[in-house]
Parts: sequence; structure tokens; C-alpha cells
Amino acid sequence: METRNLAELYDLALLDWAPIAARLEKGYSQAPGSGGPDRHSTWLATINPDGSPHVTGIGAMWVDGKAWFVTAETTRKGRNLARDPRCSLSVATQEFDLVFEGDAHKVTDRATVSAMCDVFHDDGWPCRLDDSGLALTAEFSAPSAGPPPWHVYSVTPRAATALNMEPSGATRWRF
Repeated sequence: METRNLAELYDLALLDWAPIAARLEKGYSQAPGSGGPDRHSTWLATINPDGSPHVTGIGAMWVDGKAWFVTAETTRKGRNLARDPRCSLSVATQEFDLVFEGDAHKVTDRATVSAMCDVFHDDGWPCRLDDSGLALTAEFSAPSAGPPPWHVYSVTPRAATALNMEPSGATRWRF
């Protein structure tokens, strides 16, 4: 891992990736009052066909060093990722703000889709596997996810930048 101190100008120390990864693994709710500022929103940026950015809020989970989310293939983000998997995600927690870059991949392994269905379900979304076993369905999802079925995507970070308030610092990692 390559680490760069973005707060060197202010004589601030490097941030350590391990506590950030551990905090992400604990989970972060989108419920009001749960994060900073007031809740944890995850933003996904994809690339439109003309090269312009497309940014949308998503429900994401951090499991085993990756971000996971669902969307329909027919949504703009789904179409953008099918064409170009490069993306970035950002989240603000009470402890730090984080942006990371990676490639989003639609999960096509039935066992992994089933395991992630369990993770989302255990987090409070009453989803289930659809008949194909390769996507999820439920009575509802976020409006930005489009109509079911919802496919599971994973993003492994290749770079990340965190801004921390206590202790103060800003660090970029390349994995």
C-alpha cells in the first residue's frame, strides 16, 4: 500500500488505514441521527456515455474490504457500470469523510449473491433472492435502485482518501 500525507503542509500526521477499515466494517446506518452530518449517505459516481459524471445516493454496505450495493441493470448507474466499471464512492461518518475509487463488478456467483442477500436482510431490508438466484427482489427498495430485479455489485478500492477531524489529518492510499 502506498500512503501519501495530504496534510503535510499543516504538519499533521498520516492517518492509519486500519482504523478506517475497521470502522467501515462495523457498518454505517442511513437512519437520521446516526452519522455525520446527522446520517451516513453514500454517494456513487459513475461515468456517463459523454464522459460527464453521474452522482447518485445509494445504500451501500462495507463487507470484507469491499463496498456492496444493489441496482437494476436498467438504471443510469447500472448502464454506466456495464459500459465502464470505473467509479468512486464517498461517505461521511462522524469520525472521517472517505472517498474511494475502484471498479464496480456485477456479482454473478450465486453463493455470493445469496450471502449478500443475507447481509442486506440482516441490516433491515426484507429482500430475498429472485427466481434466478442471481439478483434480489423485495416489496420495496430505494427509488434510485429502479425496478426489480436488483443485481449485487461489489467495489474493491484501488485508492482512497480520508479526511479526519480528531486526530486531524488527510491521507491518500493506493492499494
